[in-house]
Amino acid sequence: MASSPARNDPAPPIIVKKVTVVAAGHHGGAWKVAYADFVTAMMAFFLLLWLLGSTTEAQRKGLADYFTPTLVKTKEESAGSNGLLGGSSLTDADSYPHRAGQTGTQSLTIPRDAKGGPKEGATVVKRMRARVQEKLESSQRLRRLMRHVRMVETTEGVRIDLVDDADFSMFVLGTTVLTSEATDLIGAIAGAVGPEAGKLTIRGHTDSLPWKSGAVANNWSLSAGRAEATRQALMRDGIGEGRFRRIEGVADRELLIEDNPQDPRNRRISVLIN
Repeated sequence: MASSPARNDPAPPIIVKKVTVVAAGHHGGAWKVAYADFVTAMMAFFLLLWLLGSTTEAQRKGLADYFTPTLVKTKEESAGSNGLLGGSSLTDADSYPHRAGQTGTQSLTIPRDAKGGPKEGATVVKRMRARVQEKLESSQRLRRLMRHVRMVETTEGVRIDLVDDADFSMFVLGTTVLTSEATDLIGAIAGAVGPEAGKLTIRGHTDSLPWKSGAVANNWSLSAGRAEATRQALMRDGIGEGRFRRIEGVADRELLIEDNPQDPRNRRISVLIN
């Protein structure tokens, strides 16, 4: 019978084996995913640059429409649904349901009483310029007055400037009396602004020629009086009194020819539509 080990003999050692599993090399595989995303983004970026450089404006609009998913769901036969570059533009008028008389685009619908819209100011300028030209082309005498009319789109609205020069004056010198040619010119302006919406602001400008000593008038009163005379002439030509927002006289404080304050072109009447 084998004898049992002595109670004071040491216990056998316990050996623990630790196994480390290394996946995909020393640094793992996460960097490969990040690198693939980076390469994909760079490819897309260079593809975008190539498209911008090799396509026309109409094609770029078609591309923008093609990649607009909300329009694909909203409007049939749009957003490139007829093929690449075959869709309509974001700036085209839409056919979405809205209150009658509103105007809109595929990107947003503009309420009736809101300002803005794609190239709205430029369109108004073209319409009014065409009306003025049609009126002034009726005679050789009036035709030359077109060069005294300037129409520009500003942040405030569309502004029409009626500008004097060395050979033409809207008013008798130093007075608020309109010349006969200026009366005809204002009649053409009334025909141009009458069909357009918006209020009118009339602003009178003068040059900086000094007044004679002892004169009771000055450039402030003269510019304001000429603005009021223009308002009355527009009313006689059919513009309703309710269309006018205000009249202003700014004397020679807003010069058209800044380096020559006495230049006759600084004398002008501005009609702002907003």
